[in-house]
Amino acid sequence: MASISRLPNGKYRPRYRDEHGKEHARHFDRKVDAQRWLDEVTAAVVTGTYVDPGAGRQTFAEYYAEWSARQVWAPGTETAMSLAARSTTFADVRMRSLRRSHLEHWVKSMVSRGLAPGTVHTRTNNVRAVLRGAVADRVIPRDPSEGVALPRRRRAAAAMTLPTPAQVGAILDAADGPFRAFVGLCGFAGLRLGEAAAVRVGDVDFLRRTLTVARQVQRAPGGAIELRAPKYGSERQVYLAPSLVDLLARHVAAHCPEGTWLFTGDAGQPPHQNTVGHRWRTTLAAAGLSGVKLHDLRHFYASGLIASGCDVVTVQRALGHASATTTLNTYSHLWPTAEDRTRRAAEELFADSCGLGADSATLTSR
Repeated sequence: MASISRLPNGKYRPRYRDEHGKEHARHFDRKVDAQRWLDEVTAAVVTGTYVDPGAGRQTFAEYYAEWSARQVWAPGTETAMSLAARSTTFADVRMRSLRRSHLEHWVKSMVSRGLAPGTVHTRTNNVRAVLRGAVADRVIPRDPSEGVALPRRRRAAAAMTLPTPAQVGAILDAADGPFRAFVGLCGFAGLRLGEAAAVRVGDVDFLRRTLTVARQVQRAPGGAIELRAPKYGSERQVYLAPSLVDLLARHVAAHCPEGTWLFTGDAGQPPHQNTVGHRWRTTLAAAGLSGVKLHDLRHFYASGLIASGCDVVTVQRALGHASATTTLNTYSHLWPTAEDRTRRAAEELFADSCGLGADSATLTSR
């Protein structure tokens, strides 16, 4: 219900009632201005973008405290979200007063402090989740972070380090007894550090040569370890190479007398990330290598699958990515291009037309 009335002093008073029956009114000198305001409110109601003029009095920090208490998060997500919220430069600004300029100033401050582009993107996306929640709660009419420019991140092809087969072989040879199998799982099954650390002996089906990835190790507050489901719900079954199965079988026979955890740290529990990191650095030095991260073994595994002709969905499932989009965003530069496929197809046509075998055609093309 909306109407415009003229007051004795000559001003125009438009008024309306919101969905809760609360009346809102303003005063204008001209009727056209009163009608324009009423039309804007009506349009907002119709499009679902209406926000109570009295809403948004909370500061960003106050709204975050209320909003975050309602979220269902893993401990790691909660830590990352809180860090992003605390790092903002507009924590004391009322929600209804937030402008794009506030977000731009915050992003600029992070860049000026030398934070990596990936870190800036992550923190900004976390804060955007809060702002989108405020829009859904009708605390603010729109997300003020829309259109805010972020620092350019390096392309995946430039940022990714791919160790060579020779380097991976040297690392495997340099690894001590128990850690050799750990390196094998990361390099030839694509497991993340936390996933490899949380493998139970029973997760390996030696007969069917499969591995069930069902959990991961995470660091809890105070330095303790915590077992949780794999990130992004990436529980999966990995099909193991026969040679890796043999390596794991020898590892179990030599180092897993109780047959519980494949790898153990303090008090018979899975190893802590810091322990794995120390072993990795020691192994890398023994192999005479530097600049290779443990996570690079996962990239090495993915590159091997792609080079062998595996499609996107196969690689996605093997790595436990949430979607094929994630796989493509990370590894698209490793797949053969249209030019590569064209050359290969033309080479096969040439071989068929000239009666050459595959090996002869390959030699001819060199």
